[in-house]
Amino acid sequence: MHKNITDYREEDYLQISGLQHFRFCRRQWALIHIEKLWAENYRTVDGELMHEHVHDAEFNESRGDVIIRRGVYVHSAELGISGQCDALEFHKGSIGVPMRGKEGLWQPYPVEYKRGEFRTDTGDTLQLCAQAMCLEHMLCCKIERGALFYGMPRRRMEITFTDELRKEVLEAIAEMHDMYSRGYTPKVKPTKSCAACSLNELCLPSLMKKRSVGAYIRAAMEEIT
Repeated sequence: MHKNITDYREEDYLQISGLQHFRFCRRQWALIHIEKLWAENYRTVDGELMHEHVHDAEFNESRGDVIIRRGVYVHSAELGISGQCDALEFHKGSIGVPMRGKEGLWQPYPVEYKRGEFRTDTGDTLQLCAQAMCLEHMLCCKIERGALFYGMPRRRMEITFTDELRKEVLEAIAEMHDMYSRGYTPKVKPTKSCAACSLNELCLPSLMKKRSVGAYIRAAMEEIT
């Protein structure tokens, strides 16, 4: 991204969680984040219930050489994104950041909770890496790894934030900002994944032609009234 740290105002920040939508379907991301449409299905409700459990900002925990904070707000003015870490662990070691009231250095380690099981075609790793990149800007430290915790197998999968993964995050964020600034909702070809999309009934790809979904729904409501 070719942005200076002053380029994005706070009101222009995009949601880190949107990386999941964007990776799944650029049209879905635009419908949610540009046209402000939303619908729930089993998957979204199940995911929200899991995050309600872990997003308790009042809950702090220490387990020996690990300190756990939940629902930690993260942001980056340079990237123009913000969001929450489900859990942010600090592991005591030879590298990291100082912690108030604690001796030594503590390495940040973001943890994101997901329903289901790990799949390589989701944006889970992008979301986690973006959280780490925000933390690096906020805490002025390097974060090499984090973890995804999946509800179905109930186990963690450690993710290494490689140069390739970071590049993919930057490219996705740049495209998201471009689409958002233009108010552009792309058209896509229907696939078998559409059946699992919470916006399936609102997307209406065969009816859109040159109109946005928001415009279509507004026109339909005007006809009713």
